[in-house]
Amino acid sequence: MDMSRQAASAAVSDRGWRYVLGTLRTSVPVSSLAHATEVATRAITACGAAADDHLRVDLRADRVFLTLGSSEQATVELAQLITVAVPETEPYGVQLLEIAIDALDIPAIRPFWKAVLAYTDEGGADGPRDPIVDPDRLGPAIWFQQMSEPRPQRNRIHFDVSVAHDEAAARIEAALKAGGRLVSGERAPAFWVLADAEGNEACITTWQGRD
Repeated sequence: MDMSRQAASAAVSDRGWRYVLGTLRTSVPVSSLAHATEVATRAITACGAAADDHLRVDLRADRVFLTLGSSEQATVELAQLITVAVPETEPYGVQLLEIAIDALDIPAIRPFWKAVLAYTDEGGADGPRDPIVDPDRLGPAIWFQQMSEPRPQRNRIHFDVSVAHDEAAARIEAALKAGGRLVSGERAPAFWVLADAEGNEACITTWQGRD
């Protein structure tokens, strides 16, 4: 059964998980790769047979990142089971990078980006305007934004940085302190548009304001 973003976030936020870009994500601090392996084993065991289909694990010497694939009720329940087995979960470092490409003719450019990046369709969405993703989920997702008219004086590629909803304010503040400027907060908290000193844009985005 599908859940709303609000329901999924509320169900797991107090357990150290965050809803980011269609996934539930958390991390666990560890002291070594051996410790990381032990944490990963606990998480996998907690998921049982569902681990292969729903859980992704990234092991580092100082941290383990755990990702569950969607906001469905079953996935939320897996997050809750993992937290019982791995109570050290926390939202530190939880983010995903998404790149938007503005285009007048999306169907004309999408095949190029799919080919040059060796990307694939996102979740079976293979329409001529649908997003594309790294099949190994290592690189950022790419989506296409429809332009209504040519804008030769405006950059046509910008970065969407999807963060945990309670991290957005700090990320924006850091960007502004680093010489950036706020272009628009009109669609906050879904996204804020920022720009660097030369006008190249990036959006800080969250799940909020989208249901």
